[in-house]
Amino acid sequence: MHIALYQCPPLPLDIDANLARLRQQAATAARQGVQLLVCPEMFLTGYNIGREAVQRLAQPADGPAAAEVARIAVHSGVAIAYGYPERGADGRLYNAAQVIDAQGQRLGNYRKTHLFGELDHGMFSAGNAHSAVFELHGWKLGLLICYDVEFPENVRHLAMEGAELVVVPTANMQPYDFVCEVTVRARAFENQCYLAYANYCGAEGAIHYCGLSSLNGPDGHRPALAGAGEGLIHATLTRAAIAQAKGLNDYLADRRERLDRP
Repeated sequence: MHIALYQCPPLPLDIDANLARLRQQAATAARQGVQLLVCPEMFLTGYNIGREAVQRLAQPADGPAAAEVARIAVHSGVAIAYGYPERGADGRLYNAAQVIDAQGQRLGNYRKTHLFGELDHGMFSAGNAHSAVFELHGWKLGLLICYDVEFPENVRHLAMEGAELVVVPTANMQPYDFVCEVTVRARAFENQCYLAYANYCGAEGAIHYCGLSSLNGPDGHRPALAGAGEGLIHATLTRAAIAQAKGLNDYLADRRERLDRP
């Protein structure tokens, strides 16, 4: 499967403008043969926008913004993963991400389970469920959001459920470059899966984002890596790479589950 990650500065508080640039990036990705385009955390609204703005801009998972993303996916022929503020049926606000395929179908929606600092806690309620593992082009995918990936059990759970690709929209800022450079590579390596980490660049208020979006392979290599600026990076996932990694040593098969339990 051919995958692209869109690294960009946030456009705070402007859903229409973010949908417009999503339309443009999806068209570019389609010309490159991309099948899945991954955008950052809270892509539709910006991340560092405060509780009042989240309250005003949040939409249901099947709301008007999702309907427009579906139209973009169908028109471009590219599946899209993106972050957004979700208004749940329970009235709560969630930091969410979802994947919509090239037929306009919503494949998976996930609410961030591990909230980061005052930023997240001031805007959102925490999700209470792991991402479901779903299929796209015959590949099994799971979703996490930013800080979630820093907890090894989250990626391990998805890998144990059969995920071959973990998609992680993120808004990681300085001074946490270590996560971009080391942590996400380790998560892919120790679970022998691919991990797509799509980050912001530039600044949003007092936050300065790291950039360094990456596609991390099951052998710890990075088939695609962004720098500090805006751009669309892409690479191809292969099952041969997963098989080769597991052929050296199969972490999931070799783990002693009894000793993992407290």
